[in-house]
Amino acid sequence: MLAKVAFVGLGVMGYPMAGHLKTKGGHNVTVYNRTAAKADKWVAQFGGKSAPTPREAAEGQDFVMACVGNDNDLREVMLGKDGVFAGTRKGAIIVDHTTASAEIARELHAEAKARGFDFIDAPVSGGQAGAENGVLTVMCGGEAEPFSRAEKVIAAYARACNLMGTPGSGQLAKMVNQICIAGVVQGLAEALHFAQKAELDIEKLVATISKGAAQSWQMENRYKTMAAGKFDFGFAVDWMRKDLAICLAEARRNGASLPLTGLVDQFYAQVQKMGGRRWDTSSLIALLQR
Repeated sequence: MLAKVAFVGLGVMGYPMAGHLKTKGGHNVTVYNRTAAKADKWVAQFGGKSAPTPREAAEGQDFVMACVGNDNDLREVMLGKDGVFAGTRKGAIIVDHTTASAEIARELHAEAKARGFDFIDAPVSGGQAGAENGVLTVMCGGEAEPFSRAEKVIAAYARACNLMGTPGSGQLAKMVNQICIAGVVQGLAEALHFAQKAELDIEKLVATISKGAAQSWQMENRYKTMAAGKFDFGFAVDWMRKDLAICLAEARRNGASLPLTGLVDQFYAQVQKMGGRRWDTSSLIALLQR
């Protein structure tokens, strides 16, 4: 299915995702980015065209994809005077890949329906590498019929895409994802730190325990760089703290108890104070090695 698609937000995730829509999906793609030079670079690399505002990017499109920073950025790019909603035609579908609150997802879904189009919250997991390789996991919230249409377009950069439930459910699923990651990374950091203090051979150790119940994606992909004290890979600490703040705020609303998540969030705050704002999330081990 070839479609007219806009992509709003060409950050480290959005830039390659929009590229896959053009190259792998074969769609007619228009991009918008707050810094116009980035949009110009994308057009030079992939073709398609750029628009000077989110509203103009959205005009006449079948789908509008977005991937921006946080709730405030999302509200501005969607509902502002020159925002996406001002240009979206009736019957179109907006797919938001921003990691944001479930609350704003529900708000934007309700506003979209009132204006005659659909909105799907669709945060992603897989990081920059997943975006560049087109193998993201996409967790969606919304209605079944528009999801079934959007899924065919999302397939250009996803290896898994599922409807988790009603509006906001995609964001809630992403919160679960981040809660899992926080605990696993802290456990792996402590385990590797312990192993180094015990003077174990890290390569032999991981080759052995990764074949058993201790195995995880983080272990397979981050143990070498963690043991070497290198943290220039993957998802930045600043972004993780933003996501964990969303998790903890939602837990206060729904009554969930997240003691470990709250503790790991404070550990990440200490990493930030060490100058590690842009280090990747595996940098929790740096606190233990001081």
